[in-house]
Amino acid sequence: MPAKKRTNKALDVLAVGAHPDDVELTCGGTLIHCVKQGYRVGILDLTRGEMGTRGTPELRAKEAAAAARTLGVHHRENLGLPDARLEPIMEYKLAVAERIRALRPRVVILPYWDARHPDHSHACQIGYEGCYLAGLAKLDLSAAAGRPHRPHKVIYSTMYDADFRIAPSFVVDISPYFKQRMRAVACYRSQFRGPQRQRGIYIPLTGIEQRMATYCGYFGQLIGVAYGEPFVLREALQMDDIVALQGLPL
Repeated sequence: MPAKKRTNKALDVLAVGAHPDDVELTCGGTLIHCVKQGYRVGILDLTRGEMGTRGTPELRAKEAAAAARTLGVHHRENLGLPDARLEPIMEYKLAVAERIRALRPRVVILPYWDARHPDHSHACQIGYEGCYLAGLAKLDLSAAAGRPHRPHKVIYSTMYDADFRIAPSFVVDISPYFKQRMRAVACYRSQFRGPQRQRGIYIPLTGIEQRMATYCGYFGQLIGVAYGEPFVLREALQMDDIVALQGLPL
């Protein structure tokens, strides 16, 4: 059974991404699903994506706002940390810890800890340690951040694993929301339209519709549905009703 939905302004789910569009590409369908279930959902982008080959920070901010409306999330903000220079330093961890205390999410979604883009793996470490630090009662953060808080659970999206090397701990069925998910991704016109090469640099996500259909279709197939999004955990889950387990039958 899902946890009882909270009636205050605290978030039930917070997805953290290194750049605007990371969350849409990795767990956008899951966020839509959570919104449809009545949960309060938010997004925390760590950088403005200013080092990206395409677009500008100002344009990407507008695209992120449009994508948030398409997803239906309740909150989105950007920490403005340096793109392509994300490092797991205390300053950045404390910045995340302040937002964790202020937003008080029950579940946090982070990018997987092993990634091709250094910002993604560093975002994972910054996010995880920020979540932990936010729960330390003696850690002196700004009064505006609020009282100590630590998320109940941190989960990790593996959608950027293009080689399908990582076996998911679980897959979320996003079949009813796949088109809405792709509309959110399509808000980032500056990133996903244009030639495959720009100034000699290969843009790996050109042709995003086909790639996302392939990725999400593969993970959906693992659980017997049209489209899915994969996640891993670092610890065991409690299961109270083994008869209610879902997935492909034998």
